[in-house]
Amino acid sequence: MGKRVAVVLAGCGVYDGSEIHEASAVLVHLSREGAQAEVYAPNVEQMHVVDHVKGQPTQEKRNVLVESARIARGNIKDLATLDVKGLDALIIPGGFGVAKNLSTWATQGKNCVISKEVEDVLKAFHAAKKPIGLCCISPVLAAKIFPGCELTVGHDTECEKWPYAKTAETMKELGCKHINKHVTETHVDVKNKLVTTSAFMCNAPIHQIHDGIGKMVKEVVSLA
Repeated sequence: MGKRVAVVLAGCGVYDGSEIHEASAVLVHLSREGAQAEVYAPNVEQMHVVDHVKGQPTQEKRNVLVESARIARGNIKDLATLDVKGLDALIIPGGFGVAKNLSTWATQGKNCVISKEVEDVLKAFHAAKKPIGLCCISPVLAAKIFPGCELTVGHDTECEKWPYAKTAETMKELGCKHINKHVTETHVDVKNKLVTTSAFMCNAPIHQIHDGIGKMVKEVVSLA
């Protein structure tokens, strides 16, 4: 019997939900590792809906669970029903939905509030000493909840390759230790069982992002 891993999504699409390539890479690599993915999302309205051609918000309203079901091919559960007891690990892909629908990081940065359901799930896995994998922007959730933890979102110096490097500085202000890593690398916080990788925080070829997520998934499954 393979490891059972909860994958928490935040919608469908980089600007207002889960980053689709990251979510897909997580599911592909879990399958490769012989693990069983169980996909969850909160049954809440999105902060807003973004037209991904124009990059602009629209007047439309969408539900995070309903949109996430697109990526899960309909095989998804309400996050409120997640029971940590039957699961071996947790992975949360990135995308702006993490900062908009799972938390208020997009508008409030380090002063953000994390959705109670999401915070409860993260704390439950942490308390059970079960590994948590986070990529792209999702390590900010751990930065907010687990002061003193070690994380990576890539590099902490902004440049063309690392356009979102200021996120690392903000995480440091929350009391975390940020470890600079290349896009194909992960960082493992052994004490907290947190595995992080930068994914699309880096302006890198998509296969390198896929490879970095693969290493993160492999580490999570080996720790489970």
